[in-house]
Amino acid sequence: MTAIHPVSPLNQAMPKAQASAPIGIFDSGIGGLSVAIEIAEYLPNERILYYADTAHVPYGPRDDQNIRELTAAAIEWLYRQGCKVAVVACNTASAFSLDYLRDHYGEDFPIIGLVPALKPAVLNSQSKTVAVLATPATFRGQLIKDVMQRFAIPAQVQVLNVTNLDLVPFVEQGAQMSEACLSSLQQSLQPVVDQGADYLVLGCTHYPFLKPAIESIFGQKLTLIDSGIAVARQTSRILIKNELLFEQSLADTLQIACYVSGNNAEQLKPVLQHLIPGNISWSIANVSTVD
Repeated sequence: MTAIHPVSPLNQAMPKAQASAPIGIFDSGIGGLSVAIEIAEYLPNERILYYADTAHVPYGPRDDQNIRELTAAAIEWLYRQGCKVAVVACNTASAFSLDYLRDHYGEDFPIIGLVPALKPAVLNSQSKTVAVLATPATFRGQLIKDVMQRFAIPAQVQVLNVTNLDLVPFVEQGAQMSEACLSSLQQSLQPVVDQGADYLVLGCTHYPFLKPAIESIFGQKLTLIDSGIAVARQTSRILIKNELLFEQSLADTLQIACYVSGNNAEQLKPVLQHLIPGNISWSIANVSTVD
């Protein structure tokens, strides 16, 4: 078993990965699979090692330092498994950890993060009012503040911040279309619709899995936008830049191997069967099964 520990100085650096190594993807839970799916479809020749820290999900209510520590431990695990690049597929974790992680690992282990897709929402809004649905921690981070400063303010677009800590657990439980989830979404988002928002930025990787639920309530009143495809394209650019793009066909090779820290792989299997498209091969296991 490979234990997960907080990051220490890189006095035992891993060998530089080859193009055949997997892409590492991390999220606090299974929500980051929305990004993993985009990457798997955009880069069908790549293998993906996905780590979900289900022992500590959700990250949104946690304090800044705890988020940094948990994120550092997860990325270190992916690094020690021989991944060639790491995607922090968690807006909350990205908000506090990217600079530190990039400094820590250097150029031989690229780190890709997420920023809520506010820029395209601002550029395309007709009502000059957009909403961002994210965690409190994401709104505390500097990344989204920088995007607001660079794009929303000059364009005179009003940005409405929305938080709802109940939503991540609904996705983790596979209960996105439950009456309780629909009611929670209605309560959170009706005020921004009433204020004229025409775009809703899904600022947490769990939230793309809520698209059918949101559309069933609000129809065409809100255009939904997330960072998934942008991250897939950026991952491709980084792999090409570092000569790490794998161009051979995967054939019958497993495409997404999921590992969870909460020892709840069996409980999550039916949820993943619902979330992951049938054209993508996958598995799920507990972290404790990794040698």
